[in-house]
Amino acid sequence: MIEIKETSIDEAIKVHRNVIEFDDLNPKKEFFEDRYKDKEKIIIVAYYNNVPAGYIVGYDKFQDRESFFCWMAGVDVNYRRLGILTKLMQYLMNWSKEHKYKTLKITTRNNRREMLSFLVKNGFYFTDIEKRENIKDYRINLQKDIGNFFIK
Repeated sequence: MIEIKETSIDEAIKVHRNVIEFDDLNPKKEFFEDRYKDKEKIIIVAYYNNVPAGYIVGYDKFQDRESFFCWMAGVDVNYRRLGILTKLMQYLMNWSKEHKYKTLKITTRNNRREMLSFLVKNGFYFTDIEKRENIKDYRINLQKDIGNFFIK
């Protein structure tokens, strides 16, 4: 029912347009490409009954060969609570481990309560908070040891 594929950014953008939490529901391809340009990257999309339903874009942000950064992750509002994010994260953790990374890092916002809950439930630890004007917009940095990559 759920199939994960490494794919193009175009496929990820199709899903991005249906992730209601994101401010820009119609981003340009360059928005993504500029971020991971000249860095090791992965773009994965989850297909639910052959429909793109979730995605992750990750890249070697810190270029330290120690940590891999999960930059964007989202599930179409119509396909939530089906285990799609779990499958995507399992794939990303396995891929990161195969590519010799030791930790997976991710940043989310304070108002992304479902994502924060998912990350904490799956063994991610808080590492830093980046304050913004509004407390809801604070960025929460988390990381997880890839050697301990079980995702529920």
